[in-house]
Amino acid sequence: MTGAVRGRGRPGAGTPPVPTEAEILRRGMEAFAELGYDRASARELARRLGVSHNFINDRYGSKAGFWRAVVDSLLERDQRERRRLVEADVDDAERVRAVIRHFYQSAVEAPLLGRLLADEFSRESERLDYLYEKYLAPTLEPLVPAVDRLMAAGRMPTVPMDVLFFAVISPVAALVQLPLAHRLGRPQRVTRESQTRTARELADLIADGLLGRPPR
Repeated sequence: MTGAVRGRGRPGAGTPPVPTEAEILRRGMEAFAELGYDRASARELARRLGVSHNFINDRYGSKAGFWRAVVDSLLERDQRERRRLVEADVDDAERVRAVIRHFYQSAVEAPLLGRLLADEFSRESERLDYLYEKYLAPTLEPLVPAVDRLMAAGRMPTVPMDVLFFAVISPVAALVQLPLAHRLGRPQRVTRESQTRTARELADLIADGLLGRPPR
């Protein structure tokens, strides 16, 4: 007998250790955000993750399964926070403001996710269905009654929901398209604090445009 057979997926002697789950998901986000889903081949993902070519299938079932794990690792936490904001016992206008603020702050926390979502929102796919059904619809559905009441009361412009949605999400480019932002005058040194300040200014600008300035 030449020796014990190693279990499936178990590294051989001298094989570098598999990165932690958090590191795998972080590298996966970088790859999908930079390359897009179609260009992020299984071979390229394995190279960037520092794992064997069959690791993704063994751990996540498929590239699609890995993609879902990557987005879930960030969006599930955001979803819980947005649900708390939507269900809070506050005025409808403050509820909408809070969700807008949270959206821009989330882009500061995970700028690569913004790039990934922008790409996925532009094309029909099962991934867009997944994002919409698991994250977008559950956020919008409980928020729609508050928006309807604000519009009916004349406290918000009466526009279709799709127009309102894009009026809010499109300005996130100010937080993720930094090369253009620098050409428009933003200082080259970008920090967490400066991005947080920009997110707050952006949220106030959009919310004030939709709802008017809050009373001081």
